[in-house]
Amino acid sequence: MTTSSTPSGLARFNTLPEAAARAALLEACASTAWAERLLAARPCAGPEDLYAASDAAMAELTTADLEEAMAGHPPIGRPKPGDPTSAREQSGMAGASEDLKAEMLELNLAYQEKFGHVFLICATGRTGEQMRDAVKERIGNAPEQEREIVRAELGKINRIRLARLLDDA
Repeated sequence: MTTSSTPSGLARFNTLPEAAARAALLEACASTAWAERLLAARPCAGPEDLYAASDAAMAELTTADLEEAMAGHPPIGRPKPGDPTSAREQSGMAGASEDLKAEMLELNLAYQEKFGHVFLICATGRTGEQMRDAVKERIGNAPEQEREIVRAELGKINRIRLARLLDDA
């Protein structure tokens, strides 16, 4: 996935004081290990270097690190109140019917009971029906298989959030 951003946004990110950069990264992904790896990668020559560092950090996350990252994500269909990022990313559920919302709640609960964490998907650009179909498909996965799918989905989410961070920097 190629994501563009302004060089000036990257320059501002590269020069942020460490505490501010850490806070911004933890807003993008709640994994401390991921954020620390990206801090260590600064300064990045270009946005693709930052995205590559993110991908490499995602690949190295332990199960506990993934759990920490997932804890920062609300269930699909229930964005964090007052969180514009959560609402924007889950906008495909905003116009969903009450029946679909109720079905997603049931599926989320069944998924969480099986896997011990929220159903995580890169929801950006997906409809409520697409997210419902994905949870229905993935609930049959083995835990190890699902953990790797979650890792890939988190990677997609992180790239989108990093692009926004650079655009807003």
